[in-house]
Amino acid sequence: MGSSSKEDTASDGDTASGGASPSNDGRLFTEGERVLAYHGPRFLLIQIQKVELRKKEWKYFVHYLGWNKNWDEWVSADRLLKHTEENLVKQKALDKKQGVEKGAKSGRSAQTKTRSSADTKAEKDDTKNNAAKGKKRKNESGNEKDNVSADKLLKIQMPATLKKQLVDDWENVTQKDKVVKLPRSPTVDEILSKYLEIKTKKDGMITDAVGEILKGIRCYFDKALPMMLLYKRERQQYEEAIVDDISPSTVYGAEHLLRLFVKFPELFSYVNMEEETWNRMQQTLLDFLKFIQKNQSTFLLSPSAYESDKVVSDGKGKGKDE
Repeated sequence: MGSSSKEDTASDGDTASGGASPSNDGRLFTEGERVLAYHGPRFLLIQIQKVELRKKEWKYFVHYLGWNKNWDEWVSADRLLKHTEENLVKQKALDKKQGVEKGAKSGRSAQTKTRSSADTKAEKDDTKNNAAKGKKRKNESGNEKDNVSADKLLKIQMPATLKKQLVDDWENVTQKDKVVKLPRSPTVDEILSKYLEIKTKKDGMITDAVGEILKGIRCYFDKALPMMLLYKRERQQYEEAIVDDISPSTVYGAEHLLRLFVKFPELFSYVNMEEETWNRMQQTLLDFLKFIQKNQSTFLLSPSAYESDKVVSDGKGKGKDE
């Protein structure tokens, strides 16, 4: 049984580390070693500070070079890549073409077309008030465990196959000048509904907490898509596809939904909730990712299924013309 676990871990590590051979005890990386780490759709240079065997799996405590130590974290081998010439080329290409953050800036101006400044201010005030309430409860009780921020608790481990999907998605859009054909089928809304349906049949009933988390995912997706989930090349397509009161979750699919999961720790970084609530949310999010992974061939496009962005421009952004 132990042998099987070690083989599985080594196999995952071989894939992630670019063909690295594990040592006799199964670890793929050593303390002090500089390697590359997945961070969203990018690779970042990190240094391994500690290596520990936890629950029969090697974990690596890493420091992102040039980043504040507050970002240091424990990761598994499937997040890491060996520091090789081939992987450095990938890193440079990603850094050069990565357009999510640039899209976020232009996305703010696009967002103002459909949302008033009063709405934006109200949402910011709500966020500040919620954070303040969380801090107040913590101070009054004197117990720091009452409310904990997401950056300390929310750790979303993306399955290796979905990480590859994210990288392929980035490559198609930024390197090959392609975009996801819209509208997608199934849409984000349909995927969430399907998950809820399956969970209800499997468990006999669904808890209110799970239902609220799924509603939250839909809400976060609709609001975050134009602001931080689009690459620059996709912005025109968004402007043409999302008009009037159409919700992005009824047009976009799993490709963009995965990008949201990468951003969740950042989005939740100023939210304070009880530790039990965070744990329940993390469990649901991880289970949902496994659901997407299990249905990957149905929910996600293969690399060859993307269409040229020129087709989008000629077809008014709807992706209907062949």
